[in-house]
Amino acid sequence: MIRYVVAGVVISSLSHLVRLSRAGFVFAREGVFALVDPRSLPMPARVALRVVRLVERPTKAGGAVRLAAALTKLGPTYVKLGQFLATRQDVVGAEIARDLESLQDKMAPFPQAEAEAAVAAALGAPVSRVFARFSAPIAAASIAQVHRAEIATPEGMRVVAVKVLRPYVERRLKTDLAAFFFVARLAERFSSEARRLRLNEVVATLARTVTLEMDLRLEAAALSEMAENIAGDGDFRVPAVDWERTARDVLTMEWIDGTPLNDRAALTARGLDLPSLGHKVIQSFLRHAMRDGFFHADMHPGNLFVDDSGKLAAVDFGIMGRLGPKERRFLAEILYGFITRNYRRTAEIHFEAGYVSAHHSVESFMQAIRAIGEPIHNRKADDISMAKLLTLLFEVTALFEMKTRPELLLLQKTMVVVEGVARTLDPHLDMWTVSAPVVRDWIERNLGPAGRIEDAAQGAGEVGRFLSAVPGLLTRGARIADQIDAATHDGIVLAPETVAALGRAEARHHRAQTVAMWVIAVSLAVLAIGILR
Repeated sequence: MIRYVVAGVVISSLSHLVRLSRAGFVFAREGVFALVDPRSLPMPARVALRVVRLVERPTKAGGAVRLAAALTKLGPTYVKLGQFLATRQDVVGAEIARDLESLQDKMAPFPQAEAEAAVAAALGAPVSRVFARFSAPIAAASIAQVHRAEIATPEGMRVVAVKVLRPYVERRLKTDLAAFFFVARLAERFSSEARRLRLNEVVATLARTVTLEMDLRLEAAALSEMAENIAGDGDFRVPAVDWERTARDVLTMEWIDGTPLNDRAALTARGLDLPSLGHKVIQSFLRHAMRDGFFHADMHPGNLFVDDSGKLAAVDFGIMGRLGPKERRFLAEILYGFITRNYRRTAEIHFEAGYVSAHHSVESFMQAIRAIGEPIHNRKADDISMAKLLTLLFEVTALFEMKTRPELLLLQKTMVVVEGVARTLDPHLDMWTVSAPVVRDWIERNLGPAGRIEDAAQGAGEVGRFLSAVPGLLTRGARIADQIDAATHDGIVLAPETVAALGRAEARHHRAQTVAMWVIAVSLAVLAIGILR
C-alpha cells in the first residue's frame, strides 16, 4: 500500500515539474525574467538568472508586456492567472498589475463547428433549431467566446449574444491549478515571504473564481441580480438574460447595440458629453458598491458601452465583487473622512471594522492617515486620484498589520480601472466632487437618523429571534453536558488497535513525504544540469 502511495506522489510531482518546466521555458524565452531584480538575490540565484536569460528572445517590449505575451502563449489557465493577479497589486506590484489588465479578449477563438456542437449539447437541440442565425465568434477570451445570433419571434428577428464555454477548458484548468498549488505549497514551505503573501490562499481564491466562471448559469444569475438592483436607475443598464437558451456551458442574453467606451472618436462623433459620461461611470460604480454591495469587478472599457438612448451598459459579468454592510460602511466612512479631513474618524473606522488590531494606537494610525490626506488637500482636485489614495491607505495599513482583505483588494482594483476609464473621458475629472453626492447620500441614509432607526429595528428582531431560541439551546446544552460527563467518568481510553493504527498512519505519512521531497530535489537538480549544459 505504501509503495502505491509513494508512486502516486512521485508521478504527480514529476507531472507538475514537467508542466512547470515548459512554463518556465516560455517565460525565459519571452524575457519575463527581466522583471527580476538580481540585486536582491543571493549569488547562486544571480548565476541561475543569467543562465536562464541566455535563451531570452530579443525584443524591445517592456518586461510587463513580455509577461502578458508569455501568459497568452501558455493558454487559458495562465491568461486567467494573469487577469487574477491584476487584482493583487500586493503580490505583483502596481506596474505589473496595470499591464496585466491588457489580458482581455486576447485569445484565439476555437472552431465554429466546436462552438455549434457545444451549443447543441448544452441546449439539447441543433443550433439551426434554436437560432435562426449563428455567426462566427466576435470575441474570444480565456474561458469562453461570444457569437452574435438571431431568434425568430412573432414580432420579427431578435438579436442576441451567445457566450459559449471553451471545450475541455475545465479539465485544462484543473490540471494547471494543481500545478499552481504544488508551487504555492513548496514556496510557502521554504519562503517566509511566500507565507506572508499567502500564496496558497491566492491560488485557492483563483480556483474558486474560476470554478464560478465555469458555470455560465451563475453569470446569468449575476446579470439578473444586477438588473433588479438597478431597476430604478435611469443611466445604467445590463442585458436581459434569455433563460430558455441558457445552460451550464451556454449563456444567451440581449444584444447591446452601442458604442464602446474605448472608442473615443465614435463617442465624440455621436455628440456625447464625454465628461458627463465619465461622471456616470464613477457614480454608477460607487452606487453599486455602497448601495447594493454587489458590483461589476471587470469594468474595463471593452466591457462598457453607451447604448442608443445614451445609457451606460455593461457586459461580461463573470467576475463580480460583493461587500457586506461592514465593508460598505468602511468604504463610505473612509472616503467621507478624507473629503471632510476628519482623520480621527477615518482611523477609528479601521479599528471598529476590525481591520487594524486593537493593540495599536488610534492616535498613531490617525497620524499615518493624516500623512496621506494632507498632501491631497494642497493639490488641485483634478490632480487627486482616489484609486491611488486607497493604494496608499492599504500600504499604511500594512505597517499596522492589517491582514489581506480579498474583497477590499478587488474593490481597489476595480476602482483603479473605473477611475482610469473616467479620466480618459474627462482628463480634468474631480473625483471628490463627482463621488461626494453618492457617498453623502449613503452616509445620510445608513448612518443618519433613518439608518439608526432601521439598525435598531433589525437589532430588536435579532434579539427576539435569539430569545425564542434560548429554551432549545438550554435543552441541547444540558444533553451535551450529560454525554460529556458519561464519556469522561472513567477517563477517555483508546483501544490498543486504535493507537497502533494511528502510529502506522503517521509513519506512512512521514515516509511518503520524505520520498516525495527527495524525488523533487533530484528532478530539480537534473533540470538545472540540463539547463547549464
